[in-house]
Amino acid sequence: MERTQVEALAKQFITGKIDYPETVNPRIQEITLRIVTDLMQTINDLNITADEYWAGVEYISDLGKEAGLLSPGLGFDHFVDLKIEEDMKKAGLEGGTPRTIEGPLYVAGAPESTGFARLDDGSEDGKGTVLFMQGTVRDENGTPIPNAKVEVWQANTLGNYSFFDTTQSEFNLRRSILTDENGQYAFRSVVPLGYSVPPNGMVKKLLDALGRHGNRPAHIHFFVSADGKRKLTTQINIDGDEYLWDDFAFASREGLVPEITMIDDEAALKEKGLDEPFASIDFDFQLLGDVPNPVQGSDVERRRAQG
Repeated sequence: MERTQVEALAKQFITGKIDYPETVNPRIQEITLRIVTDLMQTINDLNITADEYWAGVEYISDLGKEAGLLSPGLGFDHFVDLKIEEDMKKAGLEGGTPRTIEGPLYVAGAPESTGFARLDDGSEDGKGTVLFMQGTVRDENGTPIPNAKVEVWQANTLGNYSFFDTTQSEFNLRRSILTDENGQYAFRSVVPLGYSVPPNGMVKKLLDALGRHGNRPAHIHFFVSADGKRKLTTQINIDGDEYLWDDFAFASREGLVPEITMIDDEAALKEKGLDEPFASIDFDFQLLGDVPNPVQGSDVERRRAQG
């Protein structure tokens, strides 16, 4: 079939018959027409058989909630971030802490504190390495920002997240920390473990067919926000992880791999109330000011879990 024929068919199917003009959303219509046209062109160009087409339909039907893992696994989450950065650059917004993907595992409503929080519930004491992370939230000029909000969430020592892993306590390893009068935040946690997609799931099925693994390096997620500043979506990776620069979700970025230091000084251990060495990470966040005509991506609207 000629490309012009495919384009004409797609237009006929999507815009050729409008039964309820009052309900038409022009933007959705435009996007749907483009997707349908491109998909039909793909079927035509690659001579996709009926068997292959229906296998694809069944895959989508079975994918369900794993769509949140497939999107980063195919690079779409990272691609959207690159588009946001492109738009920011055009608007003159450059610098600051690098952004990277949010992922599908944020849960709204985590407990809030000022200056410091302990993220974990103590259930893994003695099973992993204690982590203290601290730093300052600054503006584009390097000035500390008091009362900025640092939302943090991470996996436990098994690579699992509370809420989605019902064996964990509510909001385990999830907190919102308001910076103190000096713009500083700090928290105690455990060094997380990276995770992989479900071993028998639909995402793994496709990744296997593509010859790819489904592993993420150990990481900690953040939303950082303050009045008059662009909300930052980012995460830091734990240096030394096997998959540090081989993340199946393509989220590892320069500037987001801080040094991790093991502290075994007796005085420091006593101060923290510990008898085993702990890990320490220093990391400052730098937020950018927003522009009069907001650039997309400062606060993305998407469905998120509610705790």
